[in-house]
Amino acid sequence: MSLTGQHIVIFSQMQFDGKLESTPYTIARQLAKDNFVYFVDRPFTWKDYFKFKHTEAYRVRKPHFFSPNNSIIQADLPNLKIIICPPVPSINMLPEGGLYRMAVKFNEWLVLSRLKKVFNQLGIIKYIYINSYNFSYPALHKKLDAALTVYHCVDPIIEGYQLKHGVKNEQQLIESVDMVICTSRELQRQKAKLNKSVHFVPNAANLLHSQKALGPQLPLHPLLANIKKPVIGYLGAIERRIDYNLMKKVIELNPEKSFVFVGPVDSDYIKDGDFTATNLHLTGPIPYSRMPAVLKGFDVGIIPFKKDEVSANIFPLKLFEYMGAGKPVVTTNFNEDLANFTHDTVPYCSTAEEFSEAISIALNDTPQKQQQRINIAADNTWEHRINDIKDILARGLKAKGFNLN
Repeated sequence: MSLTGQHIVIFSQMQFDGKLESTPYTIARQLAKDNFVYFVDRPFTWKDYFKFKHTEAYRVRKPHFFSPNNSIIQADLPNLKIIICPPVPSINMLPEGGLYRMAVKFNEWLVLSRLKKVFNQLGIIKYIYINSYNFSYPALHKKLDAALTVYHCVDPIIEGYQLKHGVKNEQQLIESVDMVICTSRELQRQKAKLNKSVHFVPNAANLLHSQKALGPQLPLHPLLANIKKPVIGYLGAIERRIDYNLMKKVIELNPEKSFVFVGPVDSDYIKDGDFTATNLHLTGPIPYSRMPAVLKGFDVGIIPFKKDEVSANIFPLKLFEYMGAGKPVVTTNFNEDLANFTHDTVPYCSTAEEFSEAISIALNDTPQKQQQRINIAADNTWEHRINDIKDILARGLKAKGFNLN
């Protein structure tokens, strides 16, 4: 069952031009190949409006903030439009209760007014509405006349500012949408307690992008130019999920290897002097477009996440990005589902000693092992995942009595 020619609205917790790769925006781009997709960019708060006034993100959005008749940015794909909403009040600091709930309704009304204006302008009548992890707007879908309402759950709620209202908001959202799509089995098990139609579609890799690292003509990213080989690399946010105690010991056990962490550092989890070593390099973030040039310099890609009830919910994009670039991968055993997708090509370690030994083994790579990893990544691309999502959405529309033609 295929989904084509449908109007799909994706209200994202991410912004379309963020520094990190955005799963919702990647999905939007894939769906837009044969559907009409409207990506609702996460609204700026009033605080954002003043804080980011001198940034490129603000400049791009400024003409659209307060102009209902000019609220659309045309993406580079003809079937993909980005909708910019007016700035909304910052309300997360409010305590749970009547005032906060009134503020939520006001923010939802601001977004709703913008969306209805766009729908009227474009003549959109029947559409699928997907809320991608934007639980700050738990009842917006109830005010829309969508043919199908979906919540896309991409992560557990763990951050302090999210926990304040997020758990209650997300529960309300999940209980009232038609279906839920989760990126891990553990998330699926949890959300199935709240909704009878919960599906598992894991994250994937943009294989064409990560495979650029294999090209001999691609220059190495300058960040790695003067770093001693071998390079044991991590690409992604450096924050709560990393097992710093394990990594400190691994780094200590391997003084002859360079450990490079490429990504934004969350100062809530790393204070000055907490995570340092002579062979450790924290380079800061890079644009997603430069990812292949960084992967090219890795000898081994690592995912050193701590094993806990939160990490069991995580299905990391970087797993197949590393593999798609042909790189050996070493990871902790934080999510038992991952082994089902990597077919004995990736070691899942429980101790620093195991992790260290696995790195040493991974450095003895062969062309045959590399090709096996690339083949596995090829079975876990966004093209495959989008087909699964389209089938789920098509079945959902059919169950509600809508004709796909």
